[in-house]
This record gives sequence, structure tokens and C-alpha cells, in this order.
Amino acid sequence: MPDSGKISMQAARIIRRSVRLFGLLALIAAPAAAVTVTGLYSVEVPVASSQPADLEQGYADGLSQVFVRVSGTRDVLGNEGVKALLDDAESLLQSYQFLRSDKDQHRLRMSFGAVGVNRALASVDAPVWGANRPLTLAWIAVEENGRRTLVHADGEDSSGNGQWRQIFENAAVDRGLPVSLPPADYGQDRELLSDIWGQFTSSVRSASEELEHDLMSLVRVRRSGSQWRAGWVFDGMGLDSTEQSVTADTKEELAARVVGRWAEMFADRYAVAGSDVGESPQVDIVVHGVTDLKDYASVNGVLKNLSPVLEAGATQARENQLKLRVVFSGEMEQLKQYIALDPRLVPLSDAEVSRMPSDDTVDSGEEGAEGPVQQAPEGGFALAEDSAENASSPANPLFVYQPLLVDEEESEQAFESLYQVLHYRWQPASIVDSENGE
Repeated sequence: MPDSGKISMQAARIIRRSVRLFGLLALIAAPAAAVTVTGLYSVEVPVASSQPADLEQGYADGLSQVFVRVSGTRDVLGNEGVKALLDDAESLLQSYQFLRSDKDQHRLRMSFGAVGVNRALASVDAPVWGANRPLTLAWIAVEENGRRTLVHADGEDSSGNGQWRQIFENAAVDRGLPVSLPPADYGQDRELLSDIWGQFTSSVRSASEELEHDLMSLVRVRRSGSQWRAGWVFDGMGLDSTEQSVTADTKEELAARVVGRWAEMFADRYAVAGSDVGESPQVDIVVHGVTDLKDYASVNGVLKNLSPVLEAGATQARENQLKLRVVFSGEMEQLKQYIALDPRLVPLSDAEVSRMPSDDTVDSGEEGAEGPVQQAPEGGFALAEDSAENASSPANPLFVYQPLLVDEEESEQAFESLYQVLHYRWQPASIVDSENGE
């Protein structure tokens, strides 16, 4: 086995070539923005109480939602063997938090093991759709009470934007689909609104140039008799541009059907067949602050020497940034815990990753704000009880988009990866020693 301190000629060439190309890539970078979804395996459901029977039902309800998100389709719940998995949902649980409410509207927030869930889906011959997903820019025009308005991302207003925004955001969270809405400024452009309603993609494409997205969808929503109707067209990623539509009795059901159709379309394209889910999971780890071959050797050596790591190797190097593919055993959280034992690899928060690739903005001083833990089933852990009235919305903090930080050429391959990209900042030993006063 080659010594971890020795750098292969191939690795050296990767780094040197990447440094030369970085300036050019920065100039031609496009607003395409594939994202990795944090929180696919976390969910929050209502529960009657904290009694064991009610918690068990909550575990099953939560796991069924995770199965739908990760497979990309509700049809998975009808697969043979799924009921047995849901009955034993507690075995896949990693953590839970009971959110008590004085109004008897308690909720159970929980996280399931990504590797365990993926293997469970594979065992019932269900597809597995990874955490790296395309970002859809949704231009949604709503005709209601004789007036047309644009659903935008900013706050609430008298036109009903706030309600429609929340409905579509909730639908996106339920299906694990990254969807963005345009800023409020675009809502004042009546010509643009007319183009959205008319589904003139070329006109709207110009307005989308400065907004991050992988593809856009032009949606028009209106009443149709006693029901709501939504029709949409896609633009981008080589998708069929003909109009598709759904109808529903309520606004919530309409949004759920629209986003559900989108999720199924992407899952059909990117999900991995259950038979192709390997026994040994692999994850991409991006390490920021790797400036030379010595850093590369150190990072590679640290990862290869971790107990859960079976294989580790560089797949890409850019200025101050190294991506490695790591094959590991066990659960993702166990791998993170082992990495955390080395102070030279500092995990980056979602906020820090969203500001990448600028190293100047990284602040390693942020700490998690989780309370004391309680013992939970099957060796997991439970966060301290919280108040449901003060709990965050389902989209935050359980469900977060991080930039995938790949170029357009890599995005198709990245979408087929099963696990979210992990980001760390490399802190050489000399810096660690100085911080510790040595």
C-alpha cells in the first residue's frame, strides 16, 4: 500500500491544472445552481402524546414521509414489504425531539439514518433518489378574484401572495424538492406576468438570467369550475416543454399535486434502482483551504486512517478546494463523528457553505445550539423537549438547501449521488497548536 504522505503524479497534475483553470472558470461561471438537500431524512409529524404507542405511530408516519421523499414517489408505500419496515421504523431512528404544546397539538421531530433508509428502500425494490437535486425556479402566476399576481419569495401582502408562497413551500418540503421563487421586485412587472401566464419561455428566460436555477417552470393557476387548475411548462435540462396540468379541490392539494409531479419526473431521471444500492455507501467530501500538495497529503491521510473509511481518493481539485470520494461503513453520522476527532478538519455550517467558495467569509467559531440530550430508542439520542409554539417551520431547520458547488458539466453526475456533500475547512496543525497555546 502506498504511503499516504506520497502524492501520485496524477494527483499533482490535478491540482496544478485546476489552479491554472480556476481564473477562467470564475469568469464563465453561470447561475446554474444544483443544490444538496440537508434534511431529506428529517421530518416533523403531529402526535397525540408522548406515550409509547403514540410515539411508535409517529415514527411510522415520519418514516413513510421520508420514504416518499427519498424514493421520489408515493407509489413506494404500496410496495410489498414496506408495511413491515414502517412497523419497525424505530430501528432506523437516529434522533427525536418531542415538541410539547399546551393546545394538545404536540409534534414529533425526528431524523432517520440515511444509509439505513436507503438500504431499506433497496430491500423492497424501491428506487433511491439522492440528496443532490436540481433547483427549480418557479414562476407562478395566480388568477384569483379577477386579478393576476406573481407568487414571490418575500413576505406577505394583501394580494394573497403569502398564502400561496407558504403552500408551495410546504409542498416542496414534503417531497424534498428544491424550489425557489423570484424576488418581490418581479411582481411589479405586468409585462413579465403576462409572459408567464402566456407561457412564453423565451421572454421569461431573460428575466431568469440573474437568478440561480437549473431549470425554470412557468405555472398558471386559476379556478376551473369548482376546482383549482394549474398548468405548467418547463424550460431547461432538456425537458419536454409541452404543457402539463393538474386539478384539485383545494389550494393545498393543488400545490401538492404540482410539486409531486415534478418530484416524480426528476426521480424517474435520477433515482438509482434498488438493486444498484451497494452495501458500502460512498460520499463526496469537499475540503476548503487546501493550498498545496502537503495539505493534500495530510487531508488524504487523515481520511484514510479513519476506522469507518474503506477507501478515499481525490476526484477534483480547485484553488483552495479539494473534493474526495470516500467509501465508508456504518451510518453517515458515525463517519462525521470520526472526522470530528481530528481538529484540523472543521465542519462548515449550512450558512458558511452557502457563502462558499470565498474562504474569507468562513467563520469557524459558530457552535450548535442544541440542548442536553436524553437517551432514545435503539441507541439514538433525543434532543431536550421544546415548545411546539416556538418550534421552527418544517422548512427550517430540518430542510435546507446548500450550494452543490459543481459546474454545469459535473451536475448530471452529481445528481446521481445518493448522499449529501460534506464540507470542511482544513486547519493545518500549526494553526491548531497556536490556538491551543502550544
